[in-house]
Amino acid sequence: MGVLDRLAEIGLNVPVLPKPAGAYVPATMTGNLCYSSGQTGTVDGRLLYTGKLGVEITLEEGYKSAQLAMLNVLAELQWALGDLDRITRVVKLTGFVASAPGFGQQPKVVNGASELLERILGERGKHARSAVGAAELPFGAPVEIEVVVEFN
Repeated sequence: MGVLDRLAEIGLNVPVLPKPAGAYVPATMTGNLCYSSGQTGTVDGRLLYTGKLGVEITLEEGYKSAQLAMLNVLAELQWALGDLDRITRVVKLTGFVASAPGFGQQPKVVNGASELLERILGERGKHARSAVGAAELPFGAPVEIEVVVEFN
């Protein structure tokens, strides 16, 4: 079963590729590695959640925002690779979490992206990771996700 089939099976799909918010491309490739640009949890060009974890955003909303951001990253990877089934391994995921002072649950928030990758890619989706607290993210986003994948 392919990646798109696994997504459909859990009621999700790869969205239309979001337009870059600045002077960059959605992803770049070198050798057999593809680097995604950072993505937030936008749907149809609009952030579903805004604010900081620990104040305006709950842990559950942050987790969902990380999932949405990961779906947008998948759109970038599909744009670059042409087919998500070319992914042989997720090498590294970096998650940035807009955090209020004292909020220390960044790993639980970024699990929204990590667990989605493992669910749709199985062993290929297991990865190294950083979950970093940030004072602010673009446009008030609570989460931003980027990945490096190996492909064939």
